[in-house]
Amino acid sequence: MIEDVIFHSDSEAETDRFARWCAAGVPAGLTFALTGDLGSGKTHFVRGFCAGLGVRPADVTSPTFVLMQLYRGTMYTVCHFDTYRLGDPDEFLALGAEEYLEDPNCVCVIEWADRVESLLPSDHVRLSIRATGPTQRQITMTPGGPQSHLLVESVRRAANG
Repeated sequence: MIEDVIFHSDSEAETDRFARWCAAGVPAGLTFALTGDLGSGKTHFVRGFCAGLGVRPADVTSPTFVLMQLYRGTMYTVCHFDTYRLGDPDEFLALGAEEYLEDPNCVCVIEWADRVESLLPSDHVRLSIRATGPTQRQITMTPGGPQSHLLVESVRRAANG
C-alpha cells in the first residue's frame, strides 16, 4: 500500500517546486482533486503545475467566475476547474466536465473537488492544501489508483532527493 506524501512548504517557491515535481511525472489523462480553505494556495499550486507543463504562469488565473480555463502546455492540455460556485454536481456536468475527465490527452485540475466528489474518476490524485503560516503550507498527496500511485511515488522520490 502506497502511503500519502506529506510535503511541508515554507515558501511560495517551495510550493512551486512541489507543483513542478507533480507536473514532471503526471501521466496523460490524470485528474487532480484539490481541496483546502479559501486562500490556502490551490490556484498557486495550479500555476506552478501548469508552468511545469510549459504554460506561462501569467496565463494561469483562478476560474472562480468563469468556472473553467483551458491551458495548452507543451505536453498536455490542462483543464482547470473551480467548483466553488456550483450548486450541485449536475452543474459540473453541464460545463462539459465529463468530456475533459475522459480525455486521455488532457490533465484535469479541480479546485474545491469535494463538491463534485461523486463524479471524480476512481484513479485521481487528491491534494489537500492547508495553510500553516503566512507562506507555509502542508500539502497532502493521496493516490486513488494505479496511475496516481506511480505519480505519488515519483513525487516522493523527488522530495527525498
